[in-house]
Amino acid sequence: MIKLLVLDVDGCLTDGKIIYSNSGEESKNFNVKDGFAITNWIKLGGEVVIITGRNSRLVEYRAKELGIQHLFQGIKDKRSILEELINKLGITMQEVAAIGDELNDYKLLKCVGKSFTPFDGASYVQEIVDVVLTCKGGEGAVREMIDIVVKENQQIEQYLSLWV
Repeated sequence: MIKLLVLDVDGCLTDGKIIYSNSGEESKNFNVKDGFAITNWIKLGGEVVIITGRNSRLVEYRAKELGIQHLFQGIKDKRSILEELINKLGITMQEVAAIGDELNDYKLLKCVGKSFTPFDGASYVQEIVDVVLTCKGGEGAVREMIDIVVKENQQIEQYLSLWV
């Protein structure tokens, strides 16, 4: 049973575009459907962690908005951070699902119980994950991942009872 979701930001929670204004302000597009699914996963009692290679106040804001309690930014070795977190949470790698789209996610995706990449994930990543999603990054890929995990965890009734 999956207990922890590991999320990458650029290319998974967003479309991978980083937009800068003339004053240097950064902008990213987050998908509301992804956010809705994340908050519902948390309501089910699931854990979520964002592990990203970049640093961004926007990501900090989005994590707080969604109730994500575990956030690691500017990380080069994502797998090591995940190993520390699962030890702290008292779970195993088999109880972890992760989504990533690029080579810096490769080692992490190879070690988790269930691995995902968006439809537009790097070809090397697509070759090693369990599921290549039908949605692109930033276009509902995280929502699609969560729907799959909920079904495989046999939590559909609980999940739907949050709203139906």
